[in-house]
Amino acid sequence: MRKKISIIGAGNVGATAAQFVVQSGIADVVLFDIIEGLPQGKALDLAEACPLWDSPSKIRGTNIFSDTSDSDIVVITAGLARKPGMSRSDLLQANASIIKEVCSEVAKTSPNSIIIVVTNPMDVMAQLAWKITEFSCKRVIGMGGILDSSRLTAFLSLELDISPEDIETIVLGGHGDEMVPLSRFTTVKGIPITELLPKKKIEALIERTRNGGAEIVSLLKSGSAYYAPSASIFHMVKSILLDEKRLLPCAAYLNGEYGIKDLYMGVPVILGKGGVEKVVEIKLTKEEKAQFKKSCKSVRKLIKKLSI
Repeated sequence: MRKKISIIGAGNVGATAAQFVVQSGIADVVLFDIIEGLPQGKALDLAEACPLWDSPSKIRGTNIFSDTSDSDIVVITAGLARKPGMSRSDLLQANASIIKEVCSEVAKTSPNSIIIVVTNPMDVMAQLAWKITEFSCKRVIGMGGILDSSRLTAFLSLELDISPEDIETIVLGGHGDEMVPLSRFTTVKGIPITELLPKKKIEALIERTRNGGAEIVSLLKSGSAYYAPSASIFHMVKSILLDEKRLLPCAAYLNGEYGIKDLYMGVPVILGKGGVEKVVEIKLTKEEKAQFKKSCKSVRKLIKKLSI
């Protein structure tokens, strides 16, 4: 029997994540949205594509939350998207009310599920989801670091004219303008990026990564990124469902790791069937520690605004 994935929010991110899951055939999907007809229409379109993908997965769209009951994984993408000139934190209050409502339902209908939070500001929303559901922190995870790392990899690939398959990157901290890309852990087939690019060029690419989402928002004029975020969600879903135990940068609850307590923050984790099976601590330089703490401070400020 295939596992059940429920995706809350049938917008571009949710629907594209649903596509990746059903195309792979690894799970059945329930696509939920409050807009009547939207999840049903997108689910029907995806169902009609499954034969072309030789996929056995089933997908249905619904406006009834109880249809998501007994999900193995619940992916929360519902919320307002950024518009040009907006930061992720500008979405704070509006999206917090959505997360509260959704998570209250998830706690009742899928009490054994693993939750992946995508809604921005993601780190804060992950903390809120954990508080509302009262799930083990291992079963509430935020998606951000994988996307940020992928963006940095893409920019390096373009700059070096090298396949992204040979590039390894890692980004820590909050999923925002104060994320902490670690250039000394960025390599091309094991070769440190510092051997291949001058410091100023690396700094410019890191800055572009920090503003990667805003760059897309400004180009689209209406809407925000969804292909790369959806692919990032699928990476997490696949690692959990297949118990791959991938080492991935995700927003996880810190309880002393990296010197931080009671905070969701982007760090390397081992992701398996239990959710976050381990937070991987790496030794940071003095400068990296300062950047990480600054990022943590920024997330805590937003949390205080919500009184979580």
